[in-house]
Parts: sequence; structure tokens; C-alpha cells
Amino acid sequence: MQFDNVSIAKAASVLFEGNITSRSIEFEDGSRKTLGIMLPGEYELNTVHTQVMDIQRGELEVLLPAKEWVRYEGPTTFEVPANSKFKLKVHSLVDYCCSFIKVR
Repeated sequence: MQFDNVSIAKAASVLFEGNITSRSIEFEDGSRKTLGIMLPGEYELNTVHTQVMDIQRGELEVLLPAKEWVRYEGPTTFEVPANSKFKLKVHSLVDYCCSFIKVR
């Protein structure tokens, strides 16, 4: 799959000393996604908007608010609620696409 007619950020967003990197893409309608890579490790992230995580490949566990750890292996998808913190245990290199769902 590919995205057409988008603007791509030249600079990467680099988190956790380079263990998570992504590039932002913006569509003609103003919606935004990030394409990135996560290296093995444990991380805690915050959300502002609802996020739909589309895992292309790799294996990780996710701890969402008020939930238990869930294991995912790509290709798969999961959703992270807006305004929350979530934890990740990345077991192998994860290739992902994150979609941001803004509440209107």
C-alpha cells in the first residue's frame, strides 16, 4: 500500500535515544499519520488524539489504560484512546503506521 498526494516531514521525530523514530505525513484533507520504527525495549508514551496503530511487522506487548498487557504480532491493528498514557514492550523491530483521529 502507498499514500499519494502527501507532504512528508524531512526531519524525523526521534524518541528514547533513537529507539523510536518516525516521520510525519500530512494529507490534502489535513489529516496526519506517522510512519516509524521501534527497536526492542520498554517505553511509555502519551496521546492527545485517538491513535490507530497499524503494525506492519514485528512483535510487541501493549498496556492500555485500565487494561491488561496484550501481545500483538504484525500485521495487526490496535487503538489507543485520546489523552492517555500507554506502555509498550517491543520484542522485535516494529514497523508501524500511526493514524491520529481528531475529535471534531
